[in-house]
Formats: sequence, structure tokens, C-alpha cells
Amino acid sequence: MKITKNTHECRKQNKDTITNCGNSVEHERHRNGQSDSRMIEKDNINTNKSTVKMLESILSRENMNRAYLKVKRNKGAGGVDKMEMDELLEHLKTHREEILTSLLNGSYKPYPVKRVEIPKENGKTRKLGIPTLVDRVIQQAILQILSPMYEKQFSETSYGFRPNRGCHNALKKCQEYANQGYWYVIDMDLEKFFDTVNQSMLMEILSRTIEDNRVLSLIQKFLNAGIMNKGMFIKSKQGVPQGGPISPLLANIMLNELDQELEKWGYRFVRYCDDLMIFTKSKRAAQRQYKRVIKFIEGKLKLKVNKDKTNISKLVQVKYLGYSFYRIKGKCRFRVHPKSIKKLKDKIRQVTGRSNGMSIEGRKTKLNQIIRGWVQYFKLADMKGIMKTIDQWLRRRIRMITWKRWKKVRTKFENLQKLGVARERAWEWANTRKGYWHVANSWILDTTLTNARFKKQGYLSFLKYYLEVRV
Repeated sequence: MKITKNTHECRKQNKDTITNCGNSVEHERHRNGQSDSRMIEKDNINTNKSTVKMLESILSRENMNRAYLKVKRNKGAGGVDKMEMDELLEHLKTHREEILTSLLNGSYKPYPVKRVEIPKENGKTRKLGIPTLVDRVIQQAILQILSPMYEKQFSETSYGFRPNRGCHNALKKCQEYANQGYWYVIDMDLEKFFDTVNQSMLMEILSRTIEDNRVLSLIQKFLNAGIMNKGMFIKSKQGVPQGGPISPLLANIMLNELDQELEKWGYRFVRYCDDLMIFTKSKRAAQRQYKRVIKFIEGKLKLKVNKDKTNISKLVQVKYLGYSFYRIKGKCRFRVHPKSIKKLKDKIRQVTGRSNGMSIEGRKTKLNQIIRGWVQYFKLADMKGIMKTIDQWLRRRIRMITWKRWKKVRTKFENLQKLGVARERAWEWANTRKGYWHVANSWILDTTLTNARFKKQGYLSFLKYYLEVRV
């Protein structure tokens, strides 16, 4: 581990990257509702298909422009150079020629990624590496050229971070295998996959498809850029930092080696990035396949299997992508896993907390966003009863916030009267010493702050929205 004096020194070391970058973006113009921004004003690169090389394709005006717009849409925090998104366009405009020249002649030097730790459900953290905005644009440009090439090589049962594929496709494939009688699974867990990828092996795999050594060298530079963590520089001799646009593709390229081997062996599997499930008809077959698979992963790919978290069990005992499975009349159906319900409730508790400082409209907007996003993701599951229960719990949370917001006895008294409560009864409840949560479940608020009133105010219902989008 090497300790730098400060972030300013890191920026000074990378001066050729940021201060000598290419002026690659014109000001965005919007004409007839469409963006007319241009990443590169003049494109002197030869784009003749018979002579163009991959790096030139990556740096073409159209591709770089798309990359910039994609990074801008994704927003996100800046990297160690502290450049913000609103500065990116002007920076690229000012330093267009230098950045293109440095990329073409091989002198480009990426910044180290900024270490960010995201809390996980188990109390641990997921380590992300956030590249600078300029590095992100370049990585996105590489991704846009490489992705179509590797899509032709990837397995049909690989679903993570691929165009027109997602979690629902992976879950439906699991369901298909189960309905064919494959009810036993190897739920494989790769230990710290992104942090332990063997870079030498990854570069060797990339070289089989990528013939332009300049592109290989550029990818290698991104892998070796290092990590800045609280002012400390850490060398990155192994692993693929999570957080950059190109990281998921590199992960899929690495694990495609495993996919191809599993297909060669005739195994039935579903993979979503590093979440792998292998399906068998018996526990004995699963144990036999597990030994063969772990030998390949640890021996050939130099990755490590977390044996404590890897399980061989029936599908109904497994949590996969937030879902669980159950069997009815011989057919596989989906449920929401209890841990996913707990995670949802924790999120709602944060939004409906007593002192989070949210406005009424802000809280309503956030709750509606949670409802839409959560139901859209879990719409494959049978959860009508769960949705009804959560609706009741959520309405009680909203009533509790409302009662607390009224604060003073006089305010409670007047508001209850406005809602139709008799004067004597309103005064009695305005002076109650019962807690907020208890009052939220009382008849006085149940009959005044009704579900119909919440609906009129614009609050969504989990159950109603679920029935609308149910597949």
C-alpha cells in the first residue's frame, strides 16, 4: 500500500489526463425536442470499414457523443479529480484534441477510482470504485463497441447487465427448469468476485477477440489505475472495480468461460452476473456437478467459491434475486422472499420517519416512487395478500405522521372537527396521552383519515397498483 500526500498530488500526477484532454463536446442544442450536441466538432478519423481499427471506432464522433450523453443521463458522483457533471461538457469542449491524441498515442493515464462503500443487507459493505467523469466517458465508449461483439459469444442463460435481458428473464428460466423436473439447485456464491478477478487471465481472454493492442492496453490501464481511499493510494493488481461502465461487461466476459464449460457439459444453469444457479433432478446429481464446477472455477478461472454460502438444496428453499419459489399442483410459482419484505419495510420506515425533514408532497412523491419500483420488480410473484397487509401498515404509518405533525392540542382539536368529529369527542382525543403509533390505529383516525381520502390526495396503493401491472 502506498500513501500519497493528498488528493492534490494525485491530481498533479494525472495532469496529462485531465488538463490535456480533448475538446470533444460542443454545447448541447435542443431543436424540436431533440438534442443536437456533438462530442467532436471535426472528425478526421478514417472510418472506412476496410481499414478502420477498433480504437478509431471507439473514438469516432458518433460513438464518443453517445458515450457522453449516456454518462450525463446516468448522473452520479464525480471521481477523485472532484469534477462535477455540470463541468464535464465545458472540460471536454476545451480539451478535445489532447484527449484524442493521448488515447491514440497511448499516453493517456486514467485517474485512480474513488472508493465508496455501500451498506449491504448482512451489515457488511459493498466496495465500489467510482472513476472520474472523463474516464467514465471513455469507458462507456469502449463498452458501446465491445458489447455487440461479445453479445454473440455470451450464453443464452446469462442475463445480468445485457441488452434486453434482466432479472425477470432469469427468474422465468428458473421456473422453466423447475417445471421440467429440475427441482434441486446448486446456489453458487463466488467470494468477492469483483475484487478477486485474475487480471492476467482476463486480459488473455480479451485478446482472443480484441485484435487492437491499443484497446487492450487501454483496458489494462483502467484495471491498474488503482484506488484512492481516504487519501491513501492502493494498487490494484487484481480485481475489476465495481462502479465503472465497463466493469459489468468485463465480469460477464470472465464468467462466460464458465458458461461455455457448463454448456459443454450439458448442465442447466441460470447466471445473473456472479449469481449462479445450476439445476438438477436429484441431490446426488447436484453434489456430483458441484465438485466438477468448483474444480473448474478455482482451478481454471482462479476464482474462489464461498463454500459457507454455496448451498445444494431444493429450489423452494432458495432466495434468488429477491424472490423465493414454491410448488403448487406440480408447477413452479414465485413468492417475494421474507427478506425482501423486510427490506421494503425498512425503506418505508425511513421515508415515514417522525423527523426526517420531508415535506408532505416530498414524502408522498417518494412513497409513490417506492411503490411503483417495488411492485414492477416483484410483479411476477403471487402476493395479493402481502400487498393488502402492507397497504394497511403503510396507511397506519401515514396516519401516525399526520397526527404527529398536528403537534399541539389546539391543532388536533380543530383538525378533528374539520374532519367531522363531534366537538366533545375531538377535545377528548386531542388531549389523549396515548402514543402516536397507538392513536394511528384508533377508530378516530381510521374513520377520518380514510383510505379514500389518501387516494384523493394522490397516494398510491400497493394492492391496486399490483393488480394493474400483474403479469
